Amino acid sequence: MSGAVTVGPVAPRLLAAVRRRIPRAMIGASWGPALDQVWAFLREHPELREDGHNVFLYRWAGGGLMDIAFGVEVVRGFESAGEVELVTTPEGEAASLVHVGAYAGLGASYARLSGEIAAMGREQAGPFWEIYGDWHEEPAKLETTLGYLLR
Repeated sequence: MSGAVTVGPVAPRLLAAVRRRIPRAMIGASWGPALDQVWAFLREHPELREDGHNVFLYRWAGGGLMDIAFGVEVVRGFESAGEVELVTTPEGEAASLVHVGAYAGLGASYARLSGEIAAMGREQAGPFWEIYGDWHEEPAKLETTLGYLLR
């Protein structure tokens, strides 16, 4: 289940993130180890975080690969440490929706969002993202915001 598609400006978000260039099929095996590194870094630097969320920033890289930043929102910049680096999400006009429910349903929400973008006569500009809401044991209560930067 997902809410209404909204279009409007998005401000950049600062992330502590680990980047990967991988095939889409490897996302499931890659995000956990990447976020483990980010969270270990943030435990050593608690001043960088207040109440941010996990954010995955995607870009198609060609050849079936994606450039993905698996990150956590932070409140200010910092010096890179190991694979953890500062990443900024794009700013501009975006289309988004909030997917409510299990992560397995994200594909249907992406299809809906893409369809509504096309129906508006708009195009995706490239980068897209997922902002994960607070964790719930009950999948029906999970919220994930999906967004596409627009041209």
